[in-house]
This record gives sequence, structure tokens and C-alpha cells, in this order.
Amino acid sequence: MAETTSPRPGASDAADAVDAVDWESLRLRAVELMERAYAPYSRFRVGVAGLVDDGRVVAGCNVENAAYGVALCAECGMVSDLHASGGGRLTAVFCVGGDGQALMPCGRCRQLLWENGGPQCLLMTPEGVLPMSAVLPQAFGAEDLRHAEG
Repeated sequence: MAETTSPRPGASDAADAVDAVDWESLRLRAVELMERAYAPYSRFRVGVAGLVDDGRVVAGCNVENAAYGVALCAECGMVSDLHASGGGRLTAVFCVGGDGQALMPCGRCRQLLWENGGPQCLLMTPEGVLPMSAVLPQAFGAEDLRHAEG
């Protein structure tokens, strides 16, 4: 008789969360924003779209500058859109490059996603959907600041 194993606690909840996201709609919105990116120097256009806990979709694109250090990543624009449109928490994010496929955010942007979505925020990556806790393990966050005050 074959041995059966029970799923990990919370495994079906995580799968349900992934399945509840309309990933293709997020990808299409990210592609739309990627096409609006201002990238005259690198020609590396990026777009991103995120689902907010209240159902809104926020988005952004990268904006370069001749002074390279002040360029804005797409995720910066999305987080600005999040706060300008009422705040909330990101629950799912899809970032794309010029080919319209999933693109892994840079380190700074992973930190932005952590701050505005937390460890359970889902990110579409080139390898599939991952929670931010896997994308940015042992992340620095608000808890670290509160701990330092205490």
C-alpha cells in the first residue's frame, strides 16, 4: 500500500493565494508601463504592476536621468503610485523587462517591495511565483528599527 503524506501546514493556503492572483492581467499592465519607460541611455525598459490588498492595481516604469545615480527604477514609481492613490499593502507584484517576461527586481527594489508588501507579498520571478521571504531572506525592516529603539 502506498504511503501518503499530508501537505505542509499552510501549503494549500499559499497555493490558493497564488491561484487567486490574475498574473496575466498584472503582466499586461506591467508591459503597458514598460512601453512608457524613459530609458534613452540604457535602452533597458522596465515596467511593474502590483496588486494592493484592497484590489487596486498600481504600476510604474523606470525613468532614467543623464545623472545616472538619480534614475528611478520602475518599482519606485509603483510604490509612489501605491501611496499617492491611498496606501495599503502590496500582495502580488509582476515586473517585466523589454521582452515582456518576468524580470527579477534589483536589490534596492526588493527592499522597497519588502517595506510595502512584507514577507507574504508574492513576486512573479523568472523561476515562478515566490514570496518575498524567499526573495529577500532575513530582510532588514521596520522591526529592526523598533528593536534598536527598545
